[in-house]
Amino acid sequence: MGGAAVWRFDAIGTHWQIETSEPLDQSVHAEIDGLIDGFDAEWSRFRGDSLVSSLARDGGSAPAPRDTGAMLDAYAELSDATDGAVNPLVGASLARRGYDAALSLVDRGAVPAPADWRARVTWHDGWLALTEPALLDVGALGKGMLVDRVMRVVAGATSGDIVVDASGDLAVRGTPQRIGLEHPFDTRRAIGVWEVTDAALCASATNRRAWGDGLHHVLDARTGMPVRTMAATWAVADSAIRADAIATALFFDGGPRLAHEWGVEWVRMTTDGRVEWSPGCRAELFVRATSVEQ
Repeated sequence: MGGAAVWRFDAIGTHWQIETSEPLDQSVHAEIDGLIDGFDAEWSRFRGDSLVSSLARDGGSAPAPRDTGAMLDAYAELSDATDGAVNPLVGASLARRGYDAALSLVDRGAVPAPADWRARVTWHDGWLALTEPALLDVGALGKGMLVDRVMRVVAGATSGDIVVDASGDLAVRGTPQRIGLEHPFDTRRAIGVWEVTDAALCASATNRRAWGDGLHHVLDARTGMPVRTMAATWAVADSAIRADAIATALFFDGGPRLAHEWGVEWVRMTTDGRVEWSPGCRAELFVRATSVEQ
């Protein structure tokens, strides 16, 4: 975005960059800082003082944070579409593989997440409740939700062009932005470019947050095992929460069908190097791609 004002900072364990046509007031910076810290205090399983850490220790109920319903309703659709592969109680499974609060990266073996998570987790009438202690993880779509919330704050402060980029999950308003799709096997290369206008693009890849012998952050909740068939996914939607959710779902069977139902375009690369895309996808790919029927 030529001539833009750029604000860079680190939060929730990742790098953020907000570009606007004109500089944001310091009061807007403070509002965004508070918004992100509040989200982290509610949903981070890496903080001992967070709400999800408290529920993991004690179970019980608590006032539901803002957007609880939107996130867990989306999880229910993801879970149904992927036959249970996506599950918000995968937190303990990730911790067992070494992606724990201390980031020990010590693998203690695979443990499936509870398949009956909707009987254990309830959200209604302004309350979030667990029937017994369990570790919630909203990593399948939480960063997308946060990008949407930050975008709303920025859009309320300026009428110009905006890009909110949270290291792979981004939202664009105004001038179209051409976004490179990073090759998961060689980060110096791109497999294509996607022009994004007044929409969000979210990506996920197994080369990010990876450790040990084939371990990475994308687990099949049914087994506690890392995904082996997909290497990277990209999705473009009208909101970052939906793009983020579909980028996760695309690692599993059922992801393309849910993307079609939600009206989300996507690209994904398999671990053997094949590239697939959704029918009508407008990404410009530099490789021979395979369109996948819904």
